[in-house]
Amino acid sequence: QLELNLLRFISFLFSSQQNSETVQDESAPTVPLIPLIPVVNIWTPQETKNETTAPPTEASPTGGSSEEEPEEGCMAIGRNLESRQAIAAAIQKLGLELLQNLERTPDKPNIIISPLSISLALSQLALGAVNETDELLMNRLHNNTLPCYHHALRHILNRLRKNKLKIATRIFLRQGFEPKQDFVNESLRLYSSEAEVLESLEQINSWVEKATQGQMTNFLPSLPPNLLILLINAVHFKGVWKARFDPRFTSRGVFYLNDHHMVDVEVMEDAKHPLSLYIHNDLEAQVARFPFRKSMSLLVALPLYSHVDVYNMYTKINISDLYQRLPKERAVQVKVPKFTLDYTQDLQDVLTKMGLGELFSAPNLANLADGPLVVSSIKHKSSLEINEEGAEAAAATSVVISRASNPIFHLTRPFFFALVDDNTMVPIFMGVINNPSPGAPVLKREQVTRDKVAYPVDKSYDSSSGGLPK
Repeated sequence: QLELNLLRFISFLFSSQQNSETVQDESAPTVPLIPLIPVVNIWTPQETKNETTAPPTEASPTGGSSEEEPEEGCMAIGRNLESRQAIAAAIQKLGLELLQNLERTPDKPNIIISPLSISLALSQLALGAVNETDELLMNRLHNNTLPCYHHALRHILNRLRKNKLKIATRIFLRQGFEPKQDFVNESLRLYSSEAEVLESLEQINSWVEKATQGQMTNFLPSLPPNLLILLINAVHFKGVWKARFDPRFTSRGVFYLNDHHMVDVEVMEDAKHPLSLYIHNDLEAQVARFPFRKSMSLLVALPLYSHVDVYNMYTKINISDLYQRLPKERAVQVKVPKFTLDYTQDLQDVLTKMGLGELFSAPNLANLADGPLVVSSIKHKSSLEINEEGAEAAAATSVVISRASNPIFHLTRPFFFALVDDNTMVPIFMGVINNPSPGAPVLKREQVTRDKVAYPVDKSYDSSSGGLPK
């Protein structure tokens, strides 16, 4: 009898331990996400046991070089859950900072960007940067907190491509220009970016049009001057709603710009649309999720009150937090505007405002090519269409790199002068020169050509701008 009771007691302890372990497994955290709108889930709960902790890196049995071992370690780190969450958070942060700093104008009331495309462009540029410039880019891209950043981003891109998101990259080189081979090799290995010689403007625009499935034509109106190398990527998404809208119920409606103004728009309606919807008190907004097929969603935050400026919500938005609060779907009466919008923006001003001005003045791109280089422009273009079937979005980002030139200083217009003793800084002479040749005939500017005078005209002077020569 004693032995029987002892066996029962041991059996009880064993079953209790099993139940405890089961409860712990079921309480594992879920749902981090990539910060795109549309948004894609990049992790499923089944991956937790295999990927939460990166496997240890083992030395090659054949005595591989020390360069191979970090590479293997980076591949493991890039695949783990923490890296994917860090990349998602970094892309979200960059996107929200861009939205905060991009200016709205009457002719550009909407802002549509792809933080993924812009992050990818800056990341590929970082492959060619060294020292302070590399540190500046890495700090902006992920706060220098993520080891093996490029491997982690590559893994995210591969997962997104498997989820039917089209991502393409390319390097266009001016004929005769030779970048460093390591940069070309790393761009191809990490970001699948092939290099080809640039022959025409049509070559670039045709590539963008093909990469965006025809959604984006004439990406560049002209070839940038002094172009040596152009880094470019394109992103294309086309998704079908899980619950499509019936076109028979689409009609004319209104969209309220503010308390006093509204515009006429096409509105899609559904009396019982399955929707995950809740009120976010901190944002003072309703948050809704419109799911597509293939694990993508359109996440929307709608201010509850007219006095809440949607542009003031950026500092409070955390996409993963919004997702974790989503309740189960329920039938909701919805109205959604039907639209097709485009957006084009040169990013030099906004990136300079965000602390990346060095890229456009004196970057160190020694890993890209020999000699002084400068980023002459970063252009972003995007489009978004919402209709009864679903949504289609496309974006492209280009980085133009040119040869850095010496600064220009031409005394070809009125100027102040002072002749100063360097030691005491006493001005011995000073004055203003308005006309260094007062005896010469004064000509109208349109009369001055190389044929009429014996010296070339300084075409860098622009009297309308009054700024530095270009």
